Parts: sequence; structure tokens; C-alpha cells
Amino acid sequence: MGQSTSEQEGQEHADAPLEEGFNNIKAFVEEELQTSMMMGMVIGAGIAIILIAILIFFMLRRMQLRNLQAQEAPKYRFRKRDKVMFYGRKIMRKVSQSTSSLVGTASSSRPRLKKKQKMLNIAKKILRFKKEVPTLVAKEPPPSVLEADLTEFDVANSHLPSEVLYMLKNVRVLGHFEKPLFLELCKHMVFLQFQQGEYVFRPGQPDSSIYVVQDGKLELCLTGMDGKDGVVKEVYPGDSVHSLLSILDVITGHQKPYRTVSARAAEVSTVLRLPVEAFLSIFEKYPESLVRVVQIIMVRLQRVTVLALHNYLGLTNELFSHEMQLLRLLPLSPHPVPRTSPQRHGKRFGSLTVPVEDREAAVKDAPDPGKDGATVPPTLSRTISMPVDIAGMQKNLRSDFDMAYERGRISVSAEDGNTPPTYTRDQRERRVTVDEVPSGVYLYPEEEGGPDNQFSPGPGPVPGRPSPALFEEALKELLKLMRIEDPALLNGRVTLHHAKAGTVLARQGDQDVSLHFVLSGCLHVYQRMIDKQDAVCLFVTQPGEMVGQLAVLTGEPLIFTIKANRDCTFLKISKSDFYEIMREQPSVVLSAAHTVAIRMSPFVRQMDFAIDWMAVEAGRALYRQDDQSDCTYIVLNGRLRSVIRKANGKKELVGEYGRGDLIGVVEALTRQPRATTVHAVRDTELVKLPEGTLNNIKRRYPQVVTRLIHLLGQKILGNLQQARGPFSGSALGRSSVASSPDVTNPASNLSTVAVLPICDEVPINAFNLELSHALSAIGPTLLLTSDIIRERLGASALDSIHEYRLSGWLAQQEDINRIVLYQTDSSMTPWTQRCIRQADCILIVGLGEQEPALGQLEQMLENTAVRALKQLVLLHKEDGSGPSRTVEWLNMRSWCSGHLHLRCPRRVFSRRSPSKLREVYEKVFEKTADRHSDFSRLARVLTGNSIAVVLGGGGARGCSHVGVIKAMEEAGIPIDIVGGTSIGSFIGALYAEERSAVRTKQRAREWSKAMNSVFKTILDLTYPITSMFTGAAFNTSISKVFQDKQAEDLWLPYFNVTTDITASAMRVHQDGSLWRYVRASASYTPYLPPLCDPKDGHLLVDGCYVNNVPGQSS
Repeated sequence: MGQSTSEQEGQEHADAPLEEGFNNIKAFVEEELQTSMMMGMVIGAGIAIILIAILIFFMLRRMQLRNLQAQEAPKYRFRKRDKVMFYGRKIMRKVSQSTSSLVGTASSSRPRLKKKQKMLNIAKKILRFKKEVPTLVAKEPPPSVLEADLTEFDVANSHLPSEVLYMLKNVRVLGHFEKPLFLELCKHMVFLQFQQGEYVFRPGQPDSSIYVVQDGKLELCLTGMDGKDGVVKEVYPGDSVHSLLSILDVITGHQKPYRTVSARAAEVSTVLRLPVEAFLSIFEKYPESLVRVVQIIMVRLQRVTVLALHNYLGLTNELFSHEMQLLRLLPLSPHPVPRTSPQRHGKRFGSLTVPVEDREAAVKDAPDPGKDGATVPPTLSRTISMPVDIAGMQKNLRSDFDMAYERGRISVSAEDGNTPPTYTRDQRERRVTVDEVPSGVYLYPEEEGGPDNQFSPGPGPVPGRPSPALFEEALKELLKLMRIEDPALLNGRVTLHHAKAGTVLARQGDQDVSLHFVLSGCLHVYQRMIDKQDAVCLFVTQPGEMVGQLAVLTGEPLIFTIKANRDCTFLKISKSDFYEIMREQPSVVLSAAHTVAIRMSPFVRQMDFAIDWMAVEAGRALYRQDDQSDCTYIVLNGRLRSVIRKANGKKELVGEYGRGDLIGVVEALTRQPRATTVHAVRDTELVKLPEGTLNNIKRRYPQVVTRLIHLLGQKILGNLQQARGPFSGSALGRSSVASSPDVTNPASNLSTVAVLPICDEVPINAFNLELSHALSAIGPTLLLTSDIIRERLGASALDSIHEYRLSGWLAQQEDINRIVLYQTDSSMTPWTQRCIRQADCILIVGLGEQEPALGQLEQMLENTAVRALKQLVLLHKEDGSGPSRTVEWLNMRSWCSGHLHLRCPRRVFSRRSPSKLREVYEKVFEKTADRHSDFSRLARVLTGNSIAVVLGGGGARGCSHVGVIKAMEEAGIPIDIVGGTSIGSFIGALYAEERSAVRTKQRAREWSKAMNSVFKTILDLTYPITSMFTGAAFNTSISKVFQDKQAEDLWLPYFNVTTDITASAMRVHQDGSLWRYVRASASYTPYLPPLCDPKDGHLLVDGCYVNNVPGQSS
């Protein structure tokens, strides 16, 4: 038992280590398991985090890809049949090319080639393989059109001193002086140095100089009612301080001191002073230049100061002085004298409208030579408009006086007055309405004894006639007032008239005016208020005063109406007679100009200092985008272009400004930075109205604020309407003061047009004469060629030495004519370069029936920086085929703003000598231009008077559009542009192609019958996923009507409107496949599927969803 116990103990001792080892192992395993579990948990958590991060990464990546895909152009998947068609056509092209390369091989292979050709034709029919029609390549305007010159008025790099350049810049306000005259002026320049705050001149000092800032800055101040000086203008280097009225006072010998105007140096400044007396010495050496300089001062005073303040700010009687120093005539006898019945011309008018020519016959009707021995003065034919220089009139205009004579629109005819005056359409339609008060104009009969006794009544008492002493005194006072040295100059040129109460002697806007010197009674002068029918009395012309001299001197239309409110006796000198007197004694112009100057109010004299006349050279920037807005501009002549720079740096053409347009008024009134960059297309003259001057006027005349608000509202409204139009690049509406938007259409309000032929076969002479005839129905038109320039200005007129003289004469022609046509030579001569430089628009004229080509002269033009817009004009014979291949004509040229097709009468293409051609068109000009001709349409496009017809959508009701077009034809209303939406786009395209309501009706009826087929409609049904019909039948019917016709090949400019559902925007189409865009514009979505635009792949549907009647798009 003891042994067994010991064995058990030994065995326990032996098992103990085993248990301990097992326990250790167990503990180790447990520890390892815990560690493994922890590690597993950590690893699992890490893996989970990694998976979550990967998931988030892919989700973000997918979202980014979606955003990128949304921003990028959409990608479309082809249907299987589309893939088959695409690759089938691709293979067919290669097969066609390989087959054509085998032509000319051995004769044994010819039958095989014929078989291949038949198979190819079958395959082409199956794959609908058609010849690809060329499409118009989208081109951007060249840099010369959109970018202004980076260099401004370059003084540092000029070969002339800065003082000479600055003086030349500012003296040009008085006209283009020849080099000897200008150098004579420079001898009188004086340099002055002023410290900051120092006054250049003060009130009370003589007003007899022109000040030009060379360095520094001046401030022009006006003394207000409270005695404080207010800054109205800041004058920077190159600008000047002067007044046209002050210059006129010095020239006429009536120098006055400064009254309320002063100038001080805002910083240390160097100023050039030119005494006005320097001009007097020039006038002594060159007396003919006196008339021209005074006339230019009058013209610019009227346009810059008076009309700018009246038309744009609405000021009327504030511009004229009401207090005048009267010239005392001998009083009339207080006792009534028995009166004989005077010779009366005209009738007693009630509420009638009397033509201008009839009124002139009533006012002045000289007796016949055989009656009572009366002497008839030489007759001058007054030519108001010169449509074209056919008869070679007004030749050899070489002197300054002749240029002034022409500006006055006077032409001396060798005839004895039998030729009637030429009037424009507006002048023919103008009427003078006489009040209901019975009135008339009496011309007292002249007595025998010749012209010396013209003013003297016959012996013995004449009942009712003024006494001889009054006539003698009136004659003396008239001689004294006009400073006429030789009384014989008035012989036969002055007539005596008596006007009954209520007689209207001249009406605002009349062109042919006269001088009126009041003897007894008075003449009231009225002016219409802006945007109102009411008239305001400006002033009253008392005995001893003259009226009408401003219009006589300038040749401009009369700016007011002259009326006798009570019986009045006056002397009358016609415009032609005054110019004859002025030819004999040029100093007469000083007296007439002085009477105008003293009639201006002190306010006008202040504004004459503050309002600037400035010139901008071609290519120079008037202001740049984001510049500070500190002034407003008014265009006098020339042309400017507005360009905007987008955020991506791309520049776009916004609009253009022509004569009479207002620039920068919106930014100036709202004090916002300039929205665009405006640069000069060619040499331009403008009126600058500083912000300080405008504020001064607003404080002085609060009613101006109402006018400015009205202007601002119209400008903003015009911008909103124009932003939607497709023809923003080929303007159609002429802007006016009352309705023009601040940014005008590029081709509107043109003043000069250059005509450039593509080849020698183009009948350019007949084309220009035909266009001149059409333009003459709209306004005075002048055609200029190099031969005409040499005839008028001399053989050396185109030499560089006469640059200023030619520029001044051409600028004058633009002033007195509505539009000037420049006919280029057949090569790049100096005259051709001048035409391109002067042009607002260049017409490139070609023959539509010839192969598209680029002329030699046009190639030279492509290599030069031309800023004027270019338009392609293709001529077609009257009985020839319609337009075709226009896209090829356009693609081979740089950017053109538009194109036109003209159907010409047979006389244009007939080959005649210049003399025969002149005889033919002399007869043509005797007739009124046909408003329905294509040349009249071109004339309306150039002058901004185009008539557009826009046809709306409406399904079957759109057939009524044909009736509307027919009614317009019956009413004689021409149609120049056609546009539409949906069914309107279809009818419009038909009319643009046919230009006949009858043919349009026939083709529309045929198409409607084809569309009424029930069988074809049922076959066109499809599973309605996108539409009820496949559209195949509709596509076939439209394509059969227009076939492969392109929108560019239509006779009339055409556009239609669609809805782009890809970009959610309205699309306006003016070029491309005609049937495709007509089909797209009529794709009403419940019935027809969208059409894919071949240009960008966007999906297009009916335009009625965005604009059913796109009237503003025209």
C-alpha cells in the first residue's frame, strides 16, 4: 500500500510538469488568439476604410466625369442603320475614286468599267449617296475690323515738333489749311508757362486767342449766379480752349472780353497761345479763304452748339438772345395815304397745303422784260440735290470761294432760268401749311427807270405805299449793316415784299431760304420742341434786323420757322443773289456772320467754350473698354465702330455709329465704366460734351433732366431689342436722334460707299449710275470718280501736296449730300486708295453668272488692313438664271458682313460708249426710280430704310401669309427681307426664291396637295417614343420643293427661327441647306422628331416654342 502511494505521488510529480506545460500552451494560445483577434479587427477595419475610400473616390470621379460630360458637347450614338449608311458611303467614295483612276486604260476593260459603274449607281441609290453641297465656312472678322491701333496720338515719333502737331490738330477746326497758310499761322505762336492755380485768363480780359495745352492740365471754369466758379471741362495735352464765336468776333472786328469764363492751371502747365489776329494777316494774303473759314465756323456753330443743345438736350429759346440793338429807320407817316392795289402773287389761302415751289413763285415773281420796261435780274438755277454729275456741272471748283459756293447748294447755270430746280423726294413732299387767317404775300411793282430806281417809287403819291424816304433810308441801312461798299451790287438782287398777318415765309426744314430785312412790322421766329408738335417763339425780328442769314451762309436746312404775326414789309435777298454779292465783295460774309453771333445768347457763348470739336484719325480709339466715363460724344461726320471684349478674351463686333449718332450716353449718365471699345473706322469729327458741362446745364435748366431720362430709356430699350436680332452684323434700320439705340447696327446710317469691281467685265459705270438714280429718291446723292475729281479740283488734285484740300472738299460733299458713292479705278491708284480710306462700306461687285473668282484689285485689298465693312454684290441679267454657287463666292474671300443678289435691267449690261451711256441715264434720271427694283432695294439697305416681312407660325392658318404678301404687292410696298417661324418660314422661303406672290401661291398649293395624302400619312406612322410620325414623308415633301437650294442663293435675304433643345436657346439661321432649316423650323414635337443640325449636331425643333413671330429679329 505504501508502495502504491509512492507510485501515485511519483506519477503526480511526473504529470505536474505536463499540466503546467499544457496550461502554458493554453495560455499562450489564448494570448495568441486574442492578439490575432485584435490584429484581425485592425486589419478588417483597415480594409473596410480602404474599401470605403476607394468607393468614395470612384463616386467622386464619376461625379466629376458627369460634370465634364455636361460641359462638353454632347456625344450621340449612331443607330445601326446610320452606321451602315455612314460606312457604306465611305466605302463608296473610295470605290468611286479607284474607279475614276482606271479611266483611260485598255479598251478591253471598258465593258467591265461600265458594269462597275452601273453597280455603283445602284449602290448610290440604295445608300442615298448624293454630291456634297459646299457649306459656308464660318469666319471671324479680321483684326483690322475689331482692334484699334495701340498707339495713340504719337508725338514722340513724329518728325514735327509737338507744338506744331497740337496746333495743327486744333486749328483744323477752322478747315483744312494749305501748308503755306499753316506755316504762316505757326509764326504767331507764343509759349506760356503757368504754375498750379495760376489763371490763364480771367473775366474781363480780351477774348482774342486760342490756347493749346502742351504739358500739364487746365481747368475751364464758369462763374455761376452765386459768384462761385465751377469746373465744366478739364483740358489735357493736345486739347485747346477757344470759342468759335470769339474767333468770329475778332475776325469781324467786334472783339469782346471774357465775361463768365476763366481758365486756370490744375498743375504746372505749358500752354501755346495763338492770337486770332494771325488769321487776319492770312485773309489779307488769301482773301478767298475768308469766306470759307467763316462759313465753316457758321456750319460748326450750328451743328455743334445749337443743334447739339437743341436735339439732344431739348433747349430752344434758351439759345437765342431776345435783346437786340435796333437800327432806327425813318418812321412811317402817321397819316394814312391812299393806297393803290399792289401786284399780288399767289392766292388767299385758307387751310391749304402749298408746295414749296408754288410758295416761292408767290413770294418772288419778277415781271417780264417787256412789261413797263422792268429790268429782270439774271436768273440762277438753285440745285438743292445733285444726284449724279452727268452733265458735268460745277466744273473747275478750285478756289475756296467756289467750295463755299457749292456748300451753299448754289449752282450757276448758263441757261436763262428755264431749268427747274431738282428736289429730293422729301423736299418734293414737303408742304408749307398756312394758317386759317387769310394771308398773302404782295410784291410791289417796280417803276420804270432801270435797276437804280428799283427802290424808288414813281413820282406823285402812291396810295398805301411807303414813302420814298423810307426806301432810301432802308437801302442805306442795309448797305451799312452788310458793309457793302458799292451800292450797285444790290441792283436787281433785292425785292420788296409785304406780308399779311399770319403768313408763313419759311418753314423749319426748308432748304432754299433767303435773307429777310425787316422794314416795318416784325417777323416771329418759331422752333418745334423735341418730341412735341408745339412750337416755341425763339425771338422776334424787329425793323432794321435780318433773319435767315445762318441758313444762307451754311447751306443747311432752316432750323426754325419764320412767320409774320401781323402785317410786315421787308426786303428779300435770295440765297443765290447773296452769293453773287459775296463773290463781288467777300467781306459781306463778315457782316452777315456778325448778325448771327450777336443773336446767340450768353449761355451759348459759355457752351461754345465748354463743348469741344474733336477729330479722331482712322484706327485710333475714342475710348477703351473699362475706361472712366466722363463725357458724351455726337458724331458729325465719319464712322466709328464699337467692339466688346468678352471674359475669354474674344472680341465681338457690337455696332457702328454714323453721322448724328450719340455715343456713350448710357455710361456717362449712369457713371459706369465704358462697356465697349470705340475706335474710328475712318477719319471722324465729333462733338465732345464733358460731364461737368452737362451737370452745369442740368443745374441751370432742370427740364434737361427729363430729356436725358427719356434719351436714356430709349437707348437702353434699343439695346435690349437689338440684342435679339440676327442682322446685328448687317444693319437694316437707320438710327435717329429720337429712336436710335446707343449701339447701332453696323451697316446703318452710311454716308460714304466705295464700289470696287471684281473684274473688268463688270459694268461698273452703269452700276453706279443705276445705284445713284435709286439713291436720289431717298436723298441727295453724289457720284465721284477720279475723272470728276480732276475736272472739279484740277489735274493735280490727287497729288499728295493737296491732301488737306482734297480731304476738306470730300468732307464738304459728305455734309451736303445724304450719301456719296466713290467709284474706284481698275487698279490700285491713289484715287482707289482714297476711296477705300473714305468708305464706310465697300461694295465688291461681281457677275453672278461667271465662275466664282477673286479679282486682282480685291487680292491687293486682302493684303491691306481695311477697316470698312465689305459686302458682296452679285449682278444677274434680267432674263438669266437664278443665283447659284454663292457659298463659293463667299468662301474664297475673307469675312464679309453680307451679300446681295441684284437682277439688273438690260441697259446695265448693254455695251455703250461713255457719251452714249450718259445720254441714256440723263433720260433715266428724268423719271422716278422704281421702288420695286433691286437697285432700290440696295439703296434702302445702304441708307437703313429696308422693309422686312416676318411671318409667324400657325399650321394650316399660315397659308394666309400668301394673301398678306399679295396685299403688300397691290399696295406697292416693296419687301427687302423675309423671315419666319414654322409655316411662316416655308412661305417666306418660297417668296424669297420667287419674289412673286402668284408663284408663291402656286408652289404652296402644290405642296399642300402633296401633304394631304392619307396613304402617305399612314405609312409614316411609327412607335410614338419621340413623335407620332417618322418625318420621312415630310422631309421628302420639303426637299422636293427646295431641292438643293441654299439660303445664300435666294434673291432676298432670308432667315428663320428654330428651338435648340440641346442648348435650350433660340437659333436664327441665315445660311445653309434651305429645306433642312425650313423642316427644323416646322418640327412640331408631338408629330415630328427633331432635326439634327449638320453644323454642330444640336437637335432643332419648331421655333414657335421660343418666338412664334420673330419681329425683333429683323
